[in-house]
Amino acid sequence: MKNIIKFCLIACCLFSCLSSKHSSSDGWVSLFDGKSLKDWKVGDNAGTFSVENGMIVVHGKTAHLFYEGDVENHDFRNFEFKADVMTHPGANSGIYIHTAYQEKGWPSKGYEVQVNNSHSDWRRTGSLYGIDDVKEVFVKDNEWFTEHITIQGKKVIIKLNERVVVDYTEPENVKRSQGDEQRILSSGTFALQGHDPNSLVYFKNLMVRPLPK
Repeated sequence: MKNIIKFCLIACCLFSCLSSKHSSSDGWVSLFDGKSLKDWKVGDNAGTFSVENGMIVVHGKTAHLFYEGDVENHDFRNFEFKADVMTHPGANSGIYIHTAYQEKGWPSKGYEVQVNNSHSDWRRTGSLYGIDDVKEVFVKDNEWFTEHITIQGKKVIIKLNERVVVDYTEPENVKRSQGDEQRILSSGTFALQGHDPNSLVYFKNLMVRPLPK
């Protein structure tokens, strides 16, 4: 009996330690361990993504890095997501939401939240790409900023350093044009975009807080 009790106590301690590494008392859960791409998956051009000094470095050919970990079984519906981001001049990237793993090509499912302060594409950081676009530059290259995305039902709120730049409500039974049929709110995972070899972007502190469905 003593051995059983001892085993249970050890198991509880281990579970507590593992849980504390990934979540906090306010419900935020880390999606990136700061040391590796564990729980993330990329298809073509995997070399575009690396880890350096606690950051995900995005630099190389077009590629997408998808979260495939255990949190919510990587299938999120309502949530808050935030990441600290830094772009170099001319960089282009994005954060996909409600998406699904693809081996190659631009993700066809879900929405892209833009990361672009000075690229030739006029859609700037914070845009819900092609849906509710931001033309103004609210954050700067070579400086860390926080991109915060909230999905609740049909509403999408995007903040940059706590400033709301997009407040979009998807219409009921929305219809997209041919080829974009899956660019709607549903559920899915997150993905980071490597846009082109001239883009250099850093991500760190990738966190999610699931919300009631």
